[in-house]
Amino acid sequence: PRLVASFYESLMSELITQDLCLSYGIAPVIRDLRLSIPPGKMTALIGANGCGKSTLLKGLARLLKPSGGSVYLDGKSIEKRSTREVAQQLGLLSQSPTAPDGLTVKNLVSQGRYPHQHWMQPWSILDEQFVQQALAITNLTDLSDRPLESLSGGQRQRAWIAMTLAQNPDILLLDEPTTFLDLAHQIEVLDLLHRLNQTGRTIVMILHDLNQASRYADYIVAIKDGQIFMDGEPHVVITEATIKAVFNLQCRIYSDPIAGTPLCIPIGAKIRSNGLST
Repeated sequence: PRLVASFYESLMSELITQDLCLSYGIAPVIRDLRLSIPPGKMTALIGANGCGKSTLLKGLARLLKPSGGSVYLDGKSIEKRSTREVAQQLGLLSQSPTAPDGLTVKNLVSQGRYPHQHWMQPWSILDEQFVQQALAITNLTDLSDRPLESLSGGQRQRAWIAMTLAQNPDILLLDEPTTFLDLAHQIEVLDLLHRLNQTGRTIVMILHDLNQASRYADYIVAIKDGQIFMDGEPHVVITEATIKAVFNLQCRIYSDPIAGTPLCIPIGAKIRSNGLST
């Protein structure tokens, strides 16, 4: 089984950075960052607000041109690949995406096929098959004719994920896919991403909930001030020392009684004042 897994991993798209620098002006946001995304795994990016997580995701997706270093997709600089070629391998779901009023779920999902279309053949049977498959995987077939704005928050997020699935990329990049969702819908979306990962897709997502990151991610990258502070499996990264350094937050780390993954219990001023932090 390990040899078979290694074989399939070798066929997956590889995404790495070398000395990557990203900025929106003179001051760099990401500095000299070296990162290798594990193919076929779920990777969570964590860190304080403003540390560069979303900027890094934009750099990985080629939406932000590096001011230094490079992003490599399958060994070739992503800057030297065509937009169509990149879009066929990378799918990005940005934070709080928007769509025109009246757009149906199927209309939205169909937009994921644009990178695969040709001017001589704007829509094909294969395109339709991928759209229907994406709707089925996300349990949206019965809602395909509904306007996007009529859906619940969790349903809308699944619709956006379905759009990236219709694109059929090897790698999915998601910027805070659970933001603004209640707890039940957060788990619904994370369970969906886990199922997609089981089909061989590489998932890279920004998460704020450290316990959800520990449960769902195979690999965690902690970012501080535009650089990688620590990366590795959850039990390596989610430690009291790392949380203190990255978030300036005291906490206690226990073993999750359900999943066996690190469980982070924050210690705020109220707890400290009551002498309960020990």
